[in-house]
Amino acid sequence: MGNVATIFARKGGFNHLTIGPEQTVLEALQMMADHNVGSIVVRDAENYLGIFTERNYSRNVILKNRHSSDTKVKDVMSVDLPNLQMLDKLEHCMQLMSDHNVQYLPVVDEGKMVGVISIKDLIREQVVVQKELVKYLRNYIQG
Repeated sequence: MGNVATIFARKGGFNHLTIGPEQTVLEALQMMADHNVGSIVVRDAENYLGIFTERNYSRNVILKNRHSSDTKVKDVMSVDLPNLQMLDKLEHCMQLMSDHNVQYLPVVDEGKMVGVISIKDLIREQVVVQKELVKYLRNYIQG
């Protein structure tokens, strides 16, 4: 199995949505909907602060009877998530996600936050690896 860098190579780079900590949950949700993603990175200028996810919305806004237009992203985002490195193996990523019960983890390269890996990214990579293995075995058998 590959590593985090492999996923970023397949995804075509380090693109990720960002939002400021003072912006509202409603603004974050609108950005996420516009880009069809389930998370957004929270930054203050150049500093990574956390990740806001659909899960944060459901558990920290809806279930607590807050209003999306009045709640700041900084008040409901996930913080102190374990960081991934570019050379971390995908098995390690899956283990961290499982251990911390999260679907998104930040990726740090040379001390700087460069992107996010999702459980969906890991599943896609696993599918690609399996397809490549099947192709290899088919070619080997057909000789």
